[in-house]
Amino acid sequence: MPLPPRQLALALEHPESHARDDFLAGACNEAALKLVESWPDWPGNAAALVGPEGSGKSHLASIWASLSGARIVSGRSLEKADLMAALATAALVVEEAAAADERALFHLLNLAREEEAFLLLTTRTPPAAWRVAMPDLGSRLRALPMVTLKPPDDAMLRGVIVKLAADRQLALDEALVRYLSTRIERSFAAARAAIAALDDEALRRGRPASRALAAELFRDES
Repeated sequence: MPLPPRQLALALEHPESHARDDFLAGACNEAALKLVESWPDWPGNAAALVGPEGSGKSHLASIWASLSGARIVSGRSLEKADLMAALATAALVVEEAAAADERALFHLLNLAREEEAFLLLTTRTPPAAWRVAMPDLGSRLRALPMVTLKPPDDAMLRGVIVKLAADRQLALDEALVRYLSTRIERSFAAARAAIAALDDEALRRGRPASRALAAELFRDES
């Protein structure tokens, strides 16, 4: 029997909304959201959001940037020569801050304090645990207030699956959402990968996303 025709899945971008109204709040990120929305009433001028890939750090950073007027830069692009320009709005987000050059990061922390500017660092590991060669930087990092994003509970995981599918204009019924939530690792990254795989496979086969299709893809992942 000939196989059904398969469509070519194009590698299209599927941007996720980082608006405040699209942020899914729950027990796993309550403390982080409180930190972001309590600005400028912070215990200091800098803070860190800590969590694994896909846990919502960038979404929270985007919400804070909207509130504070902060620019957003990556740690890898941070250079000492550009620090004053980076702090032009008196607020700055440094994404994946652990990848920043040590001297640039140390000078940024000092400059932000001198200029009374605010910093929000996002990172997968606690700053106090970073292996740095500069003792003064290590001291600053250990003193940095931080909030850790926790793994999602069942309700949050289902909500994230629905949101990620909506970002791709992918319609999922309740039974399919429940099935996916019990077949993948309880993490935001796993939910993102699962929705991407389901969407791509549905497009290749030219059929809607369904529980039967999900069962073929994820039957061994539990």
